[in-house]
Amino acid sequence: MNYILFDGSARNALLPFTFTRPIAEIRIGILTIREKWESYLGSTTSTVTEEYLSEKFPMVELAENVMINASYLPTPTLVEAIKSLQPNQGVFIEGEPVAFYVLEGQEVALENYEAISFDQKVETVKTTWDIFAKNGTALQADFDLLTEGRTSAPLDETNTCIHPENIFVEEGASISCAIINATDGPVYIAKDAHIMEGSIIRGPFALCEGATVKMGAKIYGPTTIGPFSKVGGEVNNSVLFGYSNKGHDGFLGNSVIGEWCNLGADTNTSNLKNNYAPVRLWSYETENFAKTGLQFCGLMMGDHSKCGINTMFNTGTMIGVNANIFGSGFPRNFIPSYSWGGSNGFTTYLTKKAFEVAKVVMSRRSVEFTEMDEKILEHVFEITQQWRTSYDK
Repeated sequence: MNYILFDGSARNALLPFTFTRPIAEIRIGILTIREKWESYLGSTTSTVTEEYLSEKFPMVELAENVMINASYLPTPTLVEAIKSLQPNQGVFIEGEPVAFYVLEGQEVALENYEAISFDQKVETVKTTWDIFAKNGTALQADFDLLTEGRTSAPLDETNTCIHPENIFVEEGASISCAIINATDGPVYIAKDAHIMEGSIIRGPFALCEGATVKMGAKIYGPTTIGPFSKVGGEVNNSVLFGYSNKGHDGFLGNSVIGEWCNLGADTNTSNLKNNYAPVRLWSYETENFAKTGLQFCGLMMGDHSKCGINTMFNTGTMIGVNANIFGSGFPRNFIPSYSWGGSNGFTTYLTKKAFEVAKVVMSRRSVEFTEMDEKILEHVFEITQQWRTSYDK
């Protein structure tokens, strides 16, 4: 069977992260959503997404296909139900299609499909804040999936470990003189990851391949540091997708950081309002501030965005793709893509300069800034112009 992950109705609610990737490429827990599905299905997947992303994330259609809504996280029972689908059958939860069987070239009319009942709990990623708010549940599920029947590499005796049975270290990881407390959730340290001396970590926590925790860092779970990222200072319940840096002191809490981002030294995010009121966060769907229902919510930062030293972000700040923020004071709590400036105002960050930076940043990690990447980011520049109109007047 051929499995295809599609974005579904949540795509716009997951902007700015889905400006540059399908929902399937969002990281939550240890793995991306695609990696979770492929592990459970025992099969590769392809993607149905926005046209401008489809060259980088193409769809592969065969004679028989099952379409899967990437907003839903897999469970063994859900995967079993999906693998059992027959032509003109679909799995629906509360009326929303989770998966359905389709033949090559078939015109799909879901109202005519036989609905396969499925009433067990399934986690979904349908808002930006779901990524950190549900990270603990996703991390535990991924930990169980990745470590089942396997034995952890040993930790050397310089480390202090509490509940070591909940700590799993892959071969090639390096950890010295750290305190790791897995009482409240598992700790997963991936291949070639590095935890420097003096770090204090409370689970649930995942340090993905090639990532680094710098000396003296204090990390509270549930937190995920994506591949080849570097983190220092204080971090609480946050997710970094990959290739991003918060290398110095400063606080990051209840936040999601995309790829190729950099937070300057002593950057601090507020994750709690002074009056303890629920946090509102910018919505690209309504072009207004949406109620999150959360008391704690920090920073959402899209791919390739960066901030200078001593930057301060207010509670519930949303930053788009390729923004560059610097200077004293609090900038506004919605910063559109390709914005350049800070609390004193913004101008448009032109693509030529933004792409020059991207090429340098990516080359430092031996990753090529491809023509496809440039096309995607050029398109994001065009479709986000409406939120930068005041800069160009």
